[in-house]
Amino acid sequence: MSREKIHSAITGLAGHKVMIIGDLMLDHYLMGVVERISPEAPVPVVRVESESHLLGGAGNVARNIASLGGASLLVGVVGDDRDGVLLDRMCADAKLVTRLIVDTHRPTTKKTRIIAHNQQVVRVDHEQADAISTDTLDMLMQTVEAEIADYPVVIISDYGKGTVSEEFMRRFMALVDGLSSRPLVLVDPKTANYDRYQGVDLLTPNTKEAGEGAGFPVSGQESVIRAGHALFDRLNCNNLLITLGPDGMALFEGRQTVRHIPTFARKVFDVTGAGDTVIATTALALSAGHDLLTSCTLANYAAGVVVAQVGAAIATPEDLRETVDELPEPVVSGW
Repeated sequence: MSREKIHSAITGLAGHKVMIIGDLMLDHYLMGVVERISPEAPVPVVRVESESHLLGGAGNVARNIASLGGASLLVGVVGDDRDGVLLDRMCADAKLVTRLIVDTHRPTTKKTRIIAHNQQVVRVDHEQADAISTDTLDMLMQTVEAEIADYPVVIISDYGKGTVSEEFMRRFMALVDGLSSRPLVLVDPKTANYDRYQGVDLLTPNTKEAGEGAGFPVSGQESVIRAGHALFDRLNCNNLLITLGPDGMALFEGRQTVRHIPTFARKVFDVTGAGDTVIATTALALSAGHDLLTSCTLANYAAGVVVAQVGAAIATPEDLRETVDELPEPVVSGW
C-alpha cells in the first residue's frame, strides 16, 4: 500500500459520520506518592498530588473519532448523579454530540485508579453491570431509531456494563436489517457476550479475546487462523479483525482471505484504549468510503500512535501523517 494512498485516505476522513452505542464510563485518576505504610492495616498510604477525569468506554471511542475529524453521535446510559453530570459536561467540552439516557436506578460507571510512582496501587469501580431495564432500553432504542438513518457505520462498544444486553442486540440487529440502507455494524466485543454478536459486519477482538471466543489459546499464525474460522462458525459475522499487539493485525475479509498487517508502533508505553482507537479509526475510514484493508491499515497506524502515550490517548490526522512519513511503506501479506 503506497504512502500516497494512505495520505489521501487520512485527508478523506474529515466530516464523515459514525454512531457509537455502548457503555459510557468515567476514568478517574488519583496520582500521588507513597511515603509510609498505614498503621491501620499493612497497606500503603497514598498522598494524592493530582486528580483527573477522562472519558472512558464508548466515550473514548467518540473522542478518537472527533480527534480524526469525524462527526460522531454517542448514545449511552448514565446515572442520575454527579458523575453523570460530569460525564455530560466532559462530552460537551470535547464537542461530542450525545444522546444520553438517564437511568435513575443505576449509577454512572466510574473506574478510579489510584497511582503512585507510576504504579497502579488499586482500582475502585462504581458500577452496576446487570442489563439495563426495559424502560431504559425502550428509550435507548427510540433514540437510535430516530437517528440511525443518517449514519452509514455504527460501532457497538461493549464493556460488559449492561447497555449491550442480549435484548438490545436482538432489537438493534432487527432494526438495522429492516432499513432500506443498512449501516455497517462494527463490534468491540466483551468475551462473555460473544453469542450476542450474530451477523455483524466486523468484530475486532484482541488475541486473548479471540482465543476465549474460539475456546483455545491463540499464540501464532496457525492458531490465529483457526480461531478466526471458529468465530465465523460461531457468529456468522461478515469480517473479522484480530489485533495481535506487537505482531500487528490479522484481517479476515470473509472466511477465505486473511491478510497480515504489520505493526506500526515505534515504541509501546501503554496499551490502554488501543482497542477503542482501532475500532474508531476503522469505522470512520469505512464511513469515508475506504475499503476494509485501507481502513484497518489506518487503524493500525493510529494504534501505533496511542500506545506510545500514557493513558487513554487519541491520534490526530497530523499524528498519522507524521507516522506514515517516518516509517517504511507497509507490506501487507497474505496468510
